[in-house]
Amino acid sequence: MFRTAATPRTDPAAEPAAEPAAARPKGLAAVTEPISELRLPVWFFGFEAVFAGAFDLFKAFPAVLPALGVLVIVNIAVSMTLMRKRLRLAKALWRGKETRKVAIGLVALRLGSHFALNAVGVAVTSTAAHVAYAVLLGAITIGLLAFTQQAALRALEKSRANAAQTDPAAAAAEPLDAAPVA
Repeated sequence: MFRTAATPRTDPAAEPAAEPAAARPKGLAAVTEPISELRLPVWFFGFEAVFAGAFDLFKAFPAVLPALGVLVIVNIAVSMTLMRKRLRLAKALWRGKETRKVAIGLVALRLGSHFALNAVGVAVTSTAAHVAYAVLLGAITIGLLAFTQQAALRALEKSRANAAQTDPAAAAAEPLDAAPVA
């Protein structure tokens, strides 16, 4: 039977009390894993680089479309299994405006650069040009992802250090990772 707003609760002990919204940490504060476990492996950046250059790879080699589809499925499977601990960090990052700026910047770079090249009469049409463009966009993506990851991990380390200074009891329960963030 569904309970409506007018239906009284029959067993208040059956439902746990809701945690106050102020007590739950949000954003980077909600990420409690050690920093060394949150670092994305280098091979994962390769996935993202392929996706950044997917349009040009497809234009250069149309037969690559099924392989790109398989990579999308593998990327989702890897994200949901091997990278599970990092999903909370990713969610916290997407709430930040800097990460959204990077994503929007990559899309703007993709569309704007093709538009600008077409406007000056230097369209990317050959296979070699599409491959070079895919490699360039992949390299830019890897660089921006590495920068964003380092900035986020530094911010997380700083927020944990600040929390440790203001609340020594919480710091004792949750030690900082000993690995330096460069």
